[in-house]
Amino acid sequence: MTWNDFFQNTDFFTTDLSVTAIAYTLLFSFALGLFIFFIYRVSYQGVMYSKTFNVTLIAISMITSSIIMAISSNIILSLGMVGALSIVRFRTAIKDPIDVAYLFWAVSTGITSGAGLWMLALMSSFVIGIILFVLSKISDVNTPYLCVISYQAEDTSDLIFELIEKEVKRYRLKSKVFDGENYELTVEIRSRKKTDGLVNKIGGFDHVNSVALLGYDGDFAV
Repeated sequence: MTWNDFFQNTDFFTTDLSVTAIAYTLLFSFALGLFIFFIYRVSYQGVMYSKTFNVTLIAISMITSSIIMAISSNIILSLGMVGALSIVRFRTAIKDPIDVAYLFWAVSTGITSGAGLWMLALMSSFVIGIILFVLSKISDVNTPYLCVISYQAEDTSDLIFELIEKEVKRYRLKSKVFDGENYELTVEIRSRKKTDGLVNKIGGFDHVNSVALLGYDGDFAV
């Protein structure tokens, strides 16, 4: 047999996929993608929840599984896909670092499902989902806030910190700015209870212009 005959013998490189196997694989990857969709929705803690991104996770899982099925069924096609996919560049900015983990999770689910490793895909998705869900809830034990206070008199800051020490378990000064007329004080506070009363009490002090309480995730306020 010559090399020409070797490459023309497509039966050697191709493994037939039945319609049933394709359907089951796609349904399985869809089910796991739906599980990722649910975990992302209930554990999201970013600024703005994006349903479009979440739906994309399901699509990535199914698309990846179909690519893996195509690669595993045809050796020549797999070489072509490796070259084609290597030139693809995605320039969409990832706003939240945890989104990267969900993207890799969706891709890995598609790979294992397409390769027929269904038990691995199921168990890994279950464990990863539980871990992400539990960790997202643990971070809410002491809710972080930024309290931004604008006032006129320097002595007012002493009254503000005395009140914060009584009302809040943990706090930290982030910044203090004076523009020549007014002071602006930014304090990071952490509390398990509601802090609406703290805002009202600080706002009742003399020489206080405004008080703003903002949700804080460690990087930016919302």
